Amino acid sequence: MSEMIYPFGSKLKPVMQKDRSSKKVFVLGVYASAVHARWYGPDGKIRVRALAVASEPEIFWQGDEEEAQKIINAISIPSECGYLKSDERFNGPSGKALDDLFLKPLGYSNRKEVWLCDLLPESRLNKGQHKALEREYAPLAKRGLVSHVTIPSVRRPFSNDARHEEIVAELMESKAKLLITLGDIPLREFVARYKKEWNRLSVFGTSRNKYGKRHELAIEGRTIELLPLVHPRQAKRMGASSSDWAKLHSYWVDHAKELAK
Repeated sequence: MSEMIYPFGSKLKPVMQKDRSSKKVFVLGVYASAVHARWYGPDGKIRVRALAVASEPEIFWQGDEEEAQKIINAISIPSECGYLKSDERFNGPSGKALDDLFLKPLGYSNRKEVWLCDLLPESRLNKGQHKALEREYAPLAKRGLVSHVTIPSVRRPFSNDARHEEIVAELMESKAKLLITLGDIPLREFVARYKKEWNRLSVFGTSRNKYGKRHELAIEGRTIELLPLVHPRQAKRMGASSSDWAKLHSYWVDHAKELAK
């Protein structure tokens, strides 16, 4: 299989847990994000406000500004195509939300106690990215000034049987006793393989006294606690989101420890 390429040539890389020591918590998300840059044309005008240009340096990256700019500076762009610049608003929002609105309310102040995982450990291009690339980048690629983008679009399902087995192996390696799922998709694509009715967040309840409760789940002969929560983008109200779920999670943030009883 040929390598998958971001705009301006960076290679797509899998983004997975690096610290493989035992953890207390296992967090399962959907798919990896990317480092985003603001793309300016040679005239200094913005071409694309937030363009995915590289794989994140770590899973659920918090978007360190200095690190982001270093990654972006390493990308070579022909002068006639303009230049890239980091913008902290577009890097690491899910990672920051995970820390502040999920882990800290549970009493985990750093990630040394947490194993992070995605159904798909690679980034994908959403509709907005594709539209921007077709409008601004594709004409440059046709002229031979830049390489063609070969990263696929977002497609479901995000995991297959082989990837499922890899996730199970990571979960067992982590020795975590608590599994946190982020949104509907990890429930549908992972948890429902073990309990088919647990295929979306709403089945666990949509009231303050039910959302954020823990449930026993048997996986490969091992019983763990399952804590189904919204996705960080939902909790932070980033993009299209439900105010009802956001409000439920906000209440959970303030009462996480008492709801765990």
